[in-house]
Amino acid sequence: MPMRPRTLLLAAALAAATPMARVHAQAADAAADAAARAVASWIVVDAPPGSEGRPNLNKVFAGWTVDAWGNYSKRVGSGRPRRVVACALDQSGYVVSQITDDGFLRLRRSGQGIPHQLWDQFHEGQRLRVLTATGVVRAISAVANGHFASLHRADSLVATVDQLWVDVGASSADDVRRRGIALLDPVLYDRPAWTFEGYATGPGAGARAGCAAVASAAKGTPRTGETIFVLSTQRIFGWVGLGAFLARLGPVDVVTLFEDGRPATTGAGTGAGPRTAAGGRGGQSPVRGVVQSARTDSIRVIAPAVKWPGTLVESIHASDALKLLDAAAAAADVTLASDPWAALPLDTARTLAPRTDTFGGIERQFLALADLPATPGHEWRVRDALLAALPKWARDIAITDSAGNLIVAAGPDRDPLAIIAHMDEVGYEIERILPDGRVTLRALGGGVATAWEGRPAYLHFDRMADGRVPESLRGVYIPRDSARLRAPGPMTAWFGVDSATLVARGAKPGLPVLAYKRGERLGGARLVARSNDDRAGSTALLTAVQQLDPKKLARKTWFVWSVREEGGLNGARAFGASHARDLTRVYSIDTFVSSDTPLESPHFAYAPLGKGAVLRGLDNGALSPPAERERVLAVARAHGIPIQVGTTMGSTDGSALTAMGPVNTSLSWPGRYSHSPAEVLDLRDVEALARLVGALVITP
Repeated sequence: MPMRPRTLLLAAALAAATPMARVHAQAADAAADAAARAVASWIVVDAPPGSEGRPNLNKVFAGWTVDAWGNYSKRVGSGRPRRVVACALDQSGYVVSQITDDGFLRLRRSGQGIPHQLWDQFHEGQRLRVLTATGVVRAISAVANGHFASLHRADSLVATVDQLWVDVGASSADDVRRRGIALLDPVLYDRPAWTFEGYATGPGAGARAGCAAVASAAKGTPRTGETIFVLSTQRIFGWVGLGAFLARLGPVDVVTLFEDGRPATTGAGTGAGPRTAAGGRGGQSPVRGVVQSARTDSIRVIAPAVKWPGTLVESIHASDALKLLDAAAAAADVTLASDPWAALPLDTARTLAPRTDTFGGIERQFLALADLPATPGHEWRVRDALLAALPKWARDIAITDSAGNLIVAAGPDRDPLAIIAHMDEVGYEIERILPDGRVTLRALGGGVATAWEGRPAYLHFDRMADGRVPESLRGVYIPRDSARLRAPGPMTAWFGVDSATLVARGAKPGLPVLAYKRGERLGGARLVARSNDDRAGSTALLTAVQQLDPKKLARKTWFVWSVREEGGLNGARAFGASHARDLTRVYSIDTFVSSDTPLESPHFAYAPLGKGAVLRGLDNGALSPPAERERVLAVARAHGIPIQVGTTMGSTDGSALTAMGPVNTSLSWPGRYSHSPAEVLDLRDVEALARLVGALVITP
């Protein structure tokens, strides 16, 4: 008698609980992890059209050679049948088309067409890599400052390549050239090796998964005949590299090509496997005009299933990568090894640009804070790091108030003042968890949404009652399929699992969702990070306290690192409710949103990077009294501290305190690309700001 459906489910559950079933499940998980890691290692390979030979894969894998076109090939076996199994190694990108007089780069797309309607816009506010003859130069694609959003024109238009300006931390064309940059140098998105829940993510993930499969199949030996494996070049120009290779190869019996990915659904894995299409001289193969010289009518094109094709977070699931590997092995007529994947080594170490300056200490201090997640209400990681970095005298008297502000109060009880910088940053938090596992997001502060869309994402958890902190979950900010308008609608994210699994792992409304962060040096003293606003201010305040002899304080001084500044100044209000009426003045430390890029009008907010700290005389929240401005300028002059004066947009914690009595003077450093994932500052300015704070508190 056949079992009822409920009985079948029970039987399956019992089977899953057996030791053998668990062993099989563990083996499957290990295979999936290996597949995702291997594909991710191929996604991050720098191989733009015309520069596919840069990775020197022939030196990484035995038996491969490289020709004048940059095609990598490996011939295994002999006789007939004679097969070609090929993929395209190149990826969509840009080349340098102009070096401007003020040190920016302009770009032109490399190749035919673009992978996605929003391809150019996805690159705004992102990390880039310029591939020069002498090495890689780190760069930023400029984006309009988030604080100036109301001033920008044509914000309704989708950005094109004409709106891309590349910042390498230079101040002139000669400065750019000294870094080895020349016209036609390739420019690529600087993507991390990103995996989550069995997915490998990055631009061209489907095509790179095909190359991982081809290179892995090449580890085997054909059972019959000869197989020629090819990692080909310049597919984006019509597979011309492969065409040139085939023209010199002679007759073959069959050509199998691994193409770009095709759209898949949102669920984990697709189950559909790769799509195979036949082609030939008269067929519909995308290479029918190129492979005539292959002298065969047997051409197969295999395309994997991917999510968000043509975006910076194109993703392929390990199950589909494994199907690609099986398809490559079948096409090559080889038996796969027990450890089949040909993975590439990953450079996971933080690399700092060569330099001879003296900013190493403040740079390390800043990076230790900048890379920590701290959206409003979740600042505890930064607070812990600040507390640990305080000198002993300050750490012994430091308190955390009921709002979460970190406070150090010291000095003789007269003429009290406060110096305040905030710990939090703009970002997103979970608003709602949808049944399929997607989460809708609420913006915290005025972030540049276009620069977050279609990027790797982290879901961060708070510390538990027992002190443990669950590991952050990786995922992506979901990109739009297409768009008529520049700005995205409500942002969503996905972490590779359904809602029940997500909730079981601790996800809930209110938890922060932030982009992947990794602060690093650009050229010279320029540095890029996600949360310069206001980790630079927090660093300057910390550095001043570290260098301070508390016995030299001229007055009672409150050093405050505040919470929940973005979107409400709430931490400052809480501090002010207890202390503001006793203060004579407050110095609020926050970014000066500078207009020193080609994307902004210089008629206001102009304070060039590298010229010193900034006295923020006027913003949306305060106008510093003339006497206080002169006090600051006089101290700067007396101590030889470079300082600028300017007006800008936004407000600071000081704006919340002025209604309670003290006067506010805002101190800053000039910053570019505010509230984006690629904020840029100059360490010389942060150092000047730290010196200024230290001088103010000891000056009578």
